[in-house]
Amino acid sequence: MSKNNQTIKYQEGLNKKENKIATSEAVNEIESNGSFNRQKNRFTTPFSNKDGNLPVKEELYRLLWAPICPWAHRVVIVRKVLGLEDAISLGTANPIRTDKGWSFSLDKGGIDPVLGIRYLSEVYVSADPNYNGRATVPAIVDINTKKVVNNDYFNLTNYLETVWSPYHKKNAPDLYPIALRNEIDELNNSIFHDINNGVYKCGFANSQDAYENAYDILFKKLDDLEQRLSDKRFLFGDFITDSDIRLYVTLARFDTAYYSAFLTNRNRIIDFPNLWGYARDLYQTPGFGDTTDFDAIKKGYHLLNEIRNPFMILPKGPDISGWSSPHNRESLSKNKQVYDIKKGR
Repeated sequence: MSKNNQTIKYQEGLNKKENKIATSEAVNEIESNGSFNRQKNRFTTPFSNKDGNLPVKEELYRLLWAPICPWAHRVVIVRKVLGLEDAISLGTANPIRTDKGWSFSLDKGGIDPVLGIRYLSEVYVSADPNYNGRATVPAIVDINTKKVVNNDYFNLTNYLETVWSPYHKKNAPDLYPIALRNEIDELNNSIFHDINNGVYKCGFANSQDAYENAYDILFKKLDDLEQRLSDKRFLFGDFITDSDIRLYVTLARFDTAYYSAFLTNRNRIIDFPNLWGYARDLYQTPGFGDTTDFDAIKKGYHLLNEIRNPFMILPKGPDISGWSSPHNRESLSKNKQVYDIKKGR
């Protein structure tokens, strides 16, 4: 067989494998009652230097993300806050998902310069030829094998905060302090189900009952956190933790995308005095605002679905200039000192 024919056969095989991969949440993640049930993560081997786990080694992995995605954004925030940019490289997908999933069309030639892939699905198929879920970000890819090795968005930030500590920058903050881990884990679980995933339960609901149930739970939790933040600068006091990062990524997308695209329209975040001040406080912290791309977020959510938006009209608003306005949250710090994430707490 000639080299050209081999190439054709390989591409045909790759295309067949790619066809198994879901490219929409509607394929496998809507229950019979119309509720949204997010797919389980397939690649969950933890990072550690124990046998059978993923080795913690610099320059071995590439983190693939899309700026629209809150799950990926929180990993990017932690990577930057802890100074892991040199240890783990970063690849960025186009925020507008294609009919083949996430693509690297922003890169020269439409190919990720390190992995040589055009679509995220390629590293999923390489890792598991029978994979048929959505190829999701964040995805940690072994640069040598070009296979996804971890897409466990729920635990990835915790790995970066703990077992990746040998590669943290000097004076990196402790985002996951041992003394608070049980409390952080409990709050993270609630934030995930009620808020992070809660907006998706509203946006992808296929029945009125499923939508309204998710809507009520979402705003009940936001009301609770509005009260919690009335006398605390951050969720656990004077210092930023993993929980703040998980909440921030949803707040940053709320008024720009979820309020209209996902029908979460009881209140905007700007209508919550404490949550709005808190969100601006985080946005103005290194690692948060400088990794938040409102244009990508708006495009990614509003141009996601041709059925809901058949003419692919991109909303002109909202005005995002308020994110840089003074928040005055320093007054809530018990020690009356401005928190500096570069120095930790």
